[in-house]
Amino acid sequence: MNVFDNISFGLRIKKINKSLIKEKVKSVLSLIDMQKYAYRNINELSGGQKQRVAIARAIIMEPKLLLLDEPLSALDLKMRQEMQKELKKIQRKLGITFIYVTHDQEEALTMSDRIVVMNKGIILQIGTPEEIYNEPKTKFVASFIGESNIFEGTYEEEFVVNMFGKDFKCLDKGFKHKELVDLVIRPEDVKILPKGQGHLSGIITSAVFQGVHYEMTLEIQKSNWLVQSTKLTKVGEEVDISLGPDDIHVMCKEQ
Repeated sequence: MNVFDNISFGLRIKKINKSLIKEKVKSVLSLIDMQKYAYRNINELSGGQKQRVAIARAIIMEPKLLLLDEPLSALDLKMRQEMQKELKKIQRKLGITFIYVTHDQEEALTMSDRIVVMNKGIILQIGTPEEIYNEPKTKFVASFIGESNIFEGTYEEEFVVNMFGKDFKCLDKGFKHKELVDLVIRPEDVKILPKGQGHLSGIITSAVFQGVHYEMTLEIQKSNWLVQSTKLTKVGEEVDISLGPDDIHVMCKEQ
């Protein structure tokens, strides 16, 4: 089966006029930038091109809502990133709602206008990518969307929390004084300082180069912190860390 026949399958089943079918196929081929491939055999296409054809076959039916269940999971990283951009462009041109199912956290943040995080069939949080990442409601959400340091603490008073025996300013409110809470600190928000110049002291136990940053593990009072920085701190070096009010997110303590 060639690309034209594949895309037009649903219309032919509905016995749509042939001239209208040709017009619609031409339109969606233009939308997915595959005009030159109309009569190419499907088996001769790349993985990314096959995914475009699958999308075209769905949108040619003019659905009000399109469900995409991990459509890019079989593609390699580079192709997946390219197709993410293509899908967002197609969605904006068509103006229809896409429900996009994925287990890839980065893909969820990249693709979405709004995210629904579910665990075992239960909706845990709904929000924009920024809300989900910066203001997670549960440990699961914080851990699933991006990497996190999650520690127990105490809400000492309004805008002040205590962890590891030190008080830190925060921006969250609505908690009782002395209430036990969970604190989320993203690895990129942990600032490493020379020993004696920060809030807490620890030692670097591992460091790995990740391309755009170094990912380091810092041991503080027998607890491991994940730290991301463009500057390498050597393994075995004793350092301090600093946290600002907007670096700490306070959540209700989970039972």
